[in-house]
Amino acid sequence: MSIGQDEFVAAAKDLIDQLVTTQRDAISAAAALVADCVLADGVVQAFGTGHSQGLVMEIAGRAGGLIPTNRLALRDVVTYGGDPADSLGPHTEREPAIAHRVYELAAPHVNDLFVIASNSGGNGSTVEMASLVKDRGHGLIAFTSLAHATAVESRHPSGKHLHDFADVVIDNCGPMGDTLLPLPGGGQVCAISSITAAFAAQMMLADACARLLTAGKTPPVYLSANVPGGDEHNKGLEERYSGRIRRDP
Repeated sequence: MSIGQDEFVAAAKDLIDQLVTTQRDAISAAAALVADCVLADGVVQAFGTGHSQGLVMEIAGRAGGLIPTNRLALRDVVTYGGDPADSLGPHTEREPAIAHRVYELAAPHVNDLFVIASNSGGNGSTVEMASLVKDRGHGLIAFTSLAHATAVESRHPSGKHLHDFADVVIDNCGPMGDTLLPLPGGGQVCAISSITAAFAAQMMLADACARLLTAGKTPPVYLSANVPGGDEHNKGLEERYSGRIRRDP
C-alpha cells in the first residue's frame, strides 16, 4: 500500500462516514445531557490525558463553544493544587489516585456533567475519574475507541474501562492503535482519533444548541477573542459562572 496525503484522506473519510452513520443516536443522547446540564445551571467538566486533552480543548473554552465548560487535566495538581512540577511524570496518567485530587480541585456542583476522553479507555486515572464521577452522581459522556478499549486490558485495579461507567458512549471509530496507514516492514502512521472525536464533539454541540433554542434559551457561546467585541461578550457571560470555570493563561 502506498502512503501519502491522498491515502490518508481516503481512509479518514471512511472513518468519518462510519462515525456519522453509526454514532448519531449516541451523539444525540449526549447532546441531550449537555443541554439539560446548561438548563440546570450546570457546567460541562471535560477531562482527558495525553492527546485526549485535544478533545478537552475542543469542548471547553474555544470560539463557537459553550461558555459553561471547564478543562480538567492532571497538571491541575500543580497549577491549582501547589504540587511540585516534578510530581508529574510520563506514567502519571496510569495512577488512579491523582483523579481524586483533580476532581477535588475542580469542586464540581452536583448538576455538573462530565465528558471524559480516552482512546484506550484503560489508564488508571481515567477509569478512576469515571468511577468517582458516577459515585458522586454526575452524568458521564465517554469519547473512546471501542475497537481499542475492548482489545486491551485495563490498567485500573477494577479491570474496567471508561466505557463501562458512562451514561453515553461515543465511539470515535478509530482502529486499535489509532493509526491508519501501514508502513513497509511494520509500523503505522497517521493517527485519527483526535479528528473523529473532534468531529463528534461538534456534532454534539450543534444538537445541544438546537435543544437549548427549542427550550427558549439562547446558547451561551464564545465569540472569537480575535473579533471586535469578542472579549466583552465573553467576559459578560463568563461572569455568570464565576469561580466555576477556569481558563488557562
